Amino acid sequence: MKVLLLAIDIGNTNVTVGVFDGDDLRATFRMSTDARKMPDEYAITVNHLLPLQGVSSADVDAAAICSVVPPLTPSFVHLSKSYFGIQPLEVGAGTRTGVRVRYDPPRDVGADRVVDAAAAFQMYGGPVIVVDIGTATVLDAVTADGDYLGGAIAPGISIAADSLFHATAMLRRVELAAPPSAIGRNTVHALQSGLVFGYSELVKGMVGRFKRELGERAKVVATGGLANVVADEAAVFDAIDPNLTLTGLRIVYDMNADRHRG
Repeated sequence: MKVLLLAIDIGNTNVTVGVFDGDDLRATFRMSTDARKMPDEYAITVNHLLPLQGVSSADVDAAAICSVVPPLTPSFVHLSKSYFGIQPLEVGAGTRTGVRVRYDPPRDVGADRVVDAAAAFQMYGGPVIVVDIGTATVLDAVTADGDYLGGAIAPGISIAADSLFHATAMLRRVELAAPPSAIGRNTVHALQSGLVFGYSELVKGMVGRFKRELGERAKVVATGGLANVVADEAAVFDAIDPNLTLTGLRIVYDMNADRHRG
């Protein structure tokens, strides 16, 4: 049965919300992640933003949540129940995802990483490497048979930039854009070189290592708010999908809908 699904991805920096009408993503918006906010505050924001994107709150009849911020998860469960009358699907251990988690232990892997892996595997096939360039720079690997093996985690570009700004007296915040050359002729270009070119080389090198372990024919799918910053310099992505996690939530919800609603 076709449903109007509220997909909620609770990340360390942003809460990203998508509305799916069947397979079609009708609306997306983001809110700042703030564990101090009450459920009612988030509910006001969600109920205000939905109509602005042509979606009536009354028409939403399903919800799915993945979260890497445990203190905020109950807030969005409460929001779903109290304001939409929905028992949301919370992606976690025991949720059917279409990939077999081989992480050790399985409960330690973030729900967003599993959801991304599930989406990439279903949409692009395996083996597949997911590169999420956001708060952290995260790479994940899925085999041709659908085994989620794990991956690698590094500080994100923005975290590195903020760390330089706060830990030094003379370095400043800069736009995350490629400078004219790798040899920066001024401080701004030197910072941009280290951040943009440096992280692009990190991604390129790690993708190469993953392919040597996973198989050279593995597809590489990028997501995350800073994927486009790295894409032109790394030149290793087969696809850039900014809505990969939301799509993964829709896919995982569909796999669990009968059991969840029943």
